[in-house]
Amino acid sequence: MASEIKVDTIVNAGGDNDTGIDLATNDQILLKVANATRLTMNSTGQTTIVGEGGTTTTNLQQGLAKVFLRTGEPGVAVDSFNIASNTDSGTGLHTSGYSNNMSGADNAVVCVGVNGAVNTSTIICEVSNAESTSQIQVLTVLLVGVSSQSQSDHSLGLSIFGDLA
Repeated sequence: MASEIKVDTIVNAGGDNDTGIDLATNDQILLKVANATRLTMNSTGQTTIVGEGGTTTTNLQQGLAKVFLRTGEPGVAVDSFNIASNTDSGTGLHTSGYSNNMSGADNAVVCVGVNGAVNTSTIICEVSNAESTSQIQVLTVLLVGVSSQSQSDHSLGLSIFGDLA
């Protein structure tokens, strides 16, 4: 039979009752420091934490990237999170499937093309129309000067912010 300890609060051994973990609140855990709640976790796992200024709170899950990908050669993942597959779908086109789907297709996407050569060209990443709850497709385009551009294979770094399904 497993042992069980039932308590409402945990406080430090020095007798300072204004710092500790409050388990007495219904369906949530409160972490308190100096008699102020600094972190709250509810029964669904949603976690809020006090921000840098000490007066506002941030939902921890909302502030985290749900996907990241760094490719070397086109279609080859160097490092990733929540990526099940990464495919070179054509010249300049990467298609990446998620391990855990997003709740919607309209997410905040940050993508940076990586140009290995030192020159005056710029690489632009564009999210294609194939973005869905289960995958994202990114197009890399090489800009040379102000008037010349072409779809081309490049390494990229990608982060996606949004809600998981």
